[in-house]
Amino acid sequence: MRGAGGRAPGPMPRWKSAGVAVVGFVAVLYLLELIDSIMGGRLDSLGIEPRTIDGLWGIVFAPLLHFGWPHLFANTLPLLVLGYVLALSGVGRAAAVTAIVWVIGGAGVWLFGGAGTEVAGASVIVFGWLVYLLARGVFTRHWADIVVGVLILVAYGSLLWGVLPSSPHVSWLGHLFGAVGGFAAAWLLGRDPSGDGRAAQGKIGE
Repeated sequence: MRGAGGRAPGPMPRWKSAGVAVVGFVAVLYLLELIDSIMGGRLDSLGIEPRTIDGLWGIVFAPLLHFGWPHLFANTLPLLVLGYVLALSGVGRAAAVTAIVWVIGGAGVWLFGGAGTEVAGASVIVFGWLVYLLARGVFTRHWADIVVGVLILVAYGSLLWGVLPSSPHVSWLGHLFGAVGGFAAAWLLGRDPSGDGRAAQGKIGE
């Protein structure tokens, strides 16, 4: 297909593809929360239940689910900002970082989370993206990555307190292992610059 003037349309600019990817991801979270609301919260059962066989599915689904709209609203702005900054380095690389954070964060919660709890929420991703953006400059040794890391530290560094225990309804372990996943992603991917590669009793929000 050719555009006006007989010229084939070029690839989407990176700033635009980054925005589309991040907004699309957040839109999926809102759609799932709407479906969950209509179903009376039944999707919440797909969260991580530590050290149970059924709870293993939560590693896959938990970051997509939230315990009510306020829980999702709290994660939305960090997801949009950090996700966009991350995706500016390439949607493929952002997907690779997210996959590493997703698996390490979820597995950590499943192994070490409190018995009899359910954990869900996208903040495991938020903390993974945050730490990745902070740490990648250490491994890439690229000045732009270092500058971005410093700016992110100034803007969102206070979030790092979330890796410490606070409210019993907040999964600090999800934050901690999400952060571990982000550091692992920075270490694994930073060495290859060409790679593009609602809170209730018994329920814990990330």
